[in-house]
Amino acid sequence: MSLEILEKKPVAGKTKPYPNYRVILLNDNHNTIEHIEVSLTKHIPGMSSDKAHQLALKARNEGVAIVWTGPKEVAEMYYELLKSERLEVSIEPEV
Repeated sequence: MSLEILEKKPVAGKTKPYPNYRVILLNDNHNTIEHIEVSLTKHIPGMSSDKAHQLALKARNEGVAIVWTGPKEVAEMYYELLKSERLEVSIEPEV
C-alpha cells in the first residue's frame, strides 16, 4: 500500500496577518516629563530623547500618545517594562 502526501496551499484571501498592537502612553499627574523621557529611551529601541520628549508632551497635552506599534508579544513586553517604571500605559490592537 502506498501513501500519497497532499500539500495544502494557502488560498489567496483566506489567511489574515496577525494584527499589530499599539503601546499607548497615557497622561498622568505623577510622572515628570523627564522621567517619561528616560523610561521611553531606556526601554523602547531606537527611541531618541527628542522623540521621547515629544511623545511625553503629546500625552500630557492630548491625553494619549502611541509610543510603539508591532507584534502583540513585543507590545506586551514593552507594556510591562514601562509599567515597571510606573508609567500609565495600555496596549490595544491597531485598527
